[in-house]
Amino acid sequence: MSISTVDREQLQKLYPALSGLAPAQLDAVLAQARLLQLPGGTEVFAERQACQGFPLLLAGSIKVVKQAGNGREMTLYRVSPGGSCIITSSCLLGHAAYNARGLAESPLTLLALPAEAFSRLLVEHPPFRDFVFHLFSERIAELMQLVEEVAFARLDQRLAKLLLAAPQDQLNVTHQQLADELGSVREIVSRLLKGFAAQGLVALGREQVTLLDRDGLRRLAA
Repeated sequence: MSISTVDREQLQKLYPALSGLAPAQLDAVLAQARLLQLPGGTEVFAERQACQGFPLLLAGSIKVVKQAGNGREMTLYRVSPGGSCIITSSCLLGHAAYNARGLAESPLTLLALPAEAFSRLLVEHPPFRDFVFHLFSERIAELMQLVEEVAFARLDQRLAKLLLAAPQDQLNVTHQQLADELGSVREIVSRLLKGFAAQGLVALGREQVTLLDRDGLRRLAA
């Protein structure tokens, strides 16, 4: 797959901020971009790495995580098609290196706009500028909620809320993966899950958690 095969209509549907560009302007932007296809599990960017460009995600999901000195990680947010990464935006605007990691949760297809193209769009195309700062607003609100939950909510409440966020009752997930999502350690999450199982809220299997009582989990999460 090459830049010439990128579906312009799909790109503009995912990123309406680009729909106001004249065809020649859009072609000029794409001519500067790099098209990347990465397998799931790939590290998209690393802490202290120089920013390589502004991502426009066409397919897949990126998980952005922060790692502590002891190796524990916490998920900050996810980027899906039509969105982008505010840490990347802040690095480009501040001419700074990344302060978090980005991991491909599934195979990715993305366009990486170089810093020059990103800066030019910010200055010359107000809809793109609005898109970037709207992302900042949304992500800051999400991160403030995350800080509030970490600081003030009990871990069992946060775990119940995380389980309830799954669309299906059977989750194929390890205790370590749940701990990483919560910024905790596996031993504590395992102990809480065993407590949930003793209350009849969930059933535990090998790398599997089955929700048995969503109403009970909702009461616990509240």
